Amino acid sequence: MPDNSIPVVEPGGMIGILGGGQLGRMTAMAARTMGYRVRVMDPEPKCPASFVVDETIVGAWDDVSAALKLARGSDALTLEIEQIGVDALRQVAELAPLRPGVEPVRIIQDKTIQKTWLAENGFPVGPFRVVRSEAELHDAVETLGGRVYLKIGRGGYDGRGQVRLGLETPSTQQAIKDAWTTLGEKPAVAEQALYLAHEISVMAARTPSGEVRSFPAARNHHENQILSWSVLPASISPEMEAKAEKLAADIVTKLEIEGLLCVEMFITKQGRLLVNEMAPRPHNSYHQSERGCVTSQFEQLVRTTCNLPLGDTTLITPCAIVNLLGDIWLTSSPNLPAALSVPGVRLHLYEKRGAKKGRKMGHLSSVGATAEEALERVLDAKKRMLGES
Repeated sequence: MPDNSIPVVEPGGMIGILGGGQLGRMTAMAARTMGYRVRVMDPEPKCPASFVVDETIVGAWDDVSAALKLARGSDALTLEIEQIGVDALRQVAELAPLRPGVEPVRIIQDKTIQKTWLAENGFPVGPFRVVRSEAELHDAVETLGGRVYLKIGRGGYDGRGQVRLGLETPSTQQAIKDAWTTLGEKPAVAEQALYLAHEISVMAARTPSGEVRSFPAARNHHENQILSWSVLPASISPEMEAKAEKLAADIVTKLEIEGLLCVEMFITKQGRLLVNEMAPRPHNSYHQSERGCVTSQFEQLVRTTCNLPLGDTTLITPCAIVNLLGDIWLTSSPNLPAALSVPGVRLHLYEKRGAKKGRKMGHLSSVGATAEEALERVLDAKKRMLGES
């Protein structure tokens, strides 16, 4: 039963966010709409969130003094990146409510721990091995059939900290040795490459009082291990949709998260639903919730952080997003007005300083009568922006 004794942070209170990237920026904008004040901690003084918050505290992810400065005077804390040092998290949690909590972040921020936790708690995952040496990697590749995704335990995201073995070329002894060197000879997870029908994700939310709610599943498409586009609804069977939403709700409950949990999942060609990875924060695949759902993921995070009742997650119109990476600005001058000429399309830029290859600089979002129409519109908008249509 929900615990009604936990205090609510009323509008006018101060929310502290560990991380000031685009997720912190969009969360801060939602918090502003609801009447909250916001401060962030980030290594960059001119981070994307800095332009919309009351205060930016500069500090590295493991900077305990900066994290404590953020916590002092904050009524509640949340995060937009899971790489914050656990020691810093534990200390700030003594000064203000830290949501999603220390232990869930400790489990999730290291993929070797995350994947093991999922398996030990009975959640469906594909075949994998945790490897801590080159010899263990050789054994794992053989055991897993030679086709493997190798993911570094800590710090890898958006395609960084990953190596593909045996997918394009054979997993030779030298290729395995090179892969281990590429990841800095650090603990990693070797996952068997699966034959997939779909990649989906489900965002679940849980309040400190214990209320839980899932968003509809999103269908995702990746290029070079970076999300390229995402669309709601996922257009999967009602049975698979219900199963995916329940799986995300069960995991967020088991982790006892106070906040958001995005569960990335695979649907194999054999019809199996498997957990890929988790993120205890807003997620790129739910940016379109701002357009198509009664409550966006960002407002939902504000609600969980402040122990407010969860918002309605009903999808009111199909919607989609496409990412805009730094590659675009490095190779051309994008025609942004052309993108906005497509009906139902909006532009979202993060005010990041300096375009880099693979860096997320913004996204386009769209709505449509169907998922196919929403996706077609946003992809057409990107083509027009690049002068390809």
